[in-house]
Amino acid sequence: MLMFTPDGVSITGIPLTMIFREGFNAEDDHLIGLPSWVKSSRYDIEAKVSPEDAPKLKDMKFPQRRAMLVELLVDRFGLKYHRETRELPIYELVIAKGGVKMQPAKQQDSANARHMMMFGGPGKIESTAMKIEPLAHQLSRQLERTVVDKTGLTGEYDFTLSWTPDPTEPGEGPPGGPPDASGNSNDNTGGPTLFTAVEEQLGLKLVSAKGQEEVIVIDHIEQPSAN
Repeated sequence: MLMFTPDGVSITGIPLTMIFREGFNAEDDHLIGLPSWVKSSRYDIEAKVSPEDAPKLKDMKFPQRRAMLVELLVDRFGLKYHRETRELPIYELVIAKGGVKMQPAKQQDSANARHMMMFGGPGKIESTAMKIEPLAHQLSRQLERTVVDKTGLTGEYDFTLSWTPDPTEPGEGPPGGPPDASGNSNDNTGGPTLFTAVEEQLGLKLVSAKGQEEVIVIDHIEQPSAN
């Protein structure tokens, strides 16, 4: 759990990589030089601002609150870093040859629309009235490579995306869950790959490309002593 509170942030059982992702708003391939322990060690952290500063958090926008996590890393983990631009392999998300297969949301941009993206265990994403950008973001997480939306689609869509996770891939999908109400498990053994599922089920396609991307280079980080 990572939850922003009225006076700070509460973190429970979170790998440090997730704090990096949130703080820098960057995917794993944009975080260069992280040691292995950052990816494997999990932490419980309670970070609070001073009582006189707590009321100021109410007026801060989410990106500002998220950026405060970087200061947490600097203060508690001795983080030193710099930014630079590198050419990285990316994926471009485009419309497939057969056209879009997702269903337009029934109540697009409506105040009553339920904008949700749910995970049915490894290898399943369900969307209700969501735009393409959150989908590209989740595909980035699965593939550990930035996915850039090149579809030109501006609407909101309902869809279900199901694929067979490859245990050899580095992608970090959401944890598995119990069988659904029908008794079926979330195991998609024998199903399509993520690349095939995106094309066949959504009418979109992931195309390999190169892009100039700003990356975060880790110069120094150290494990903190226990409280």
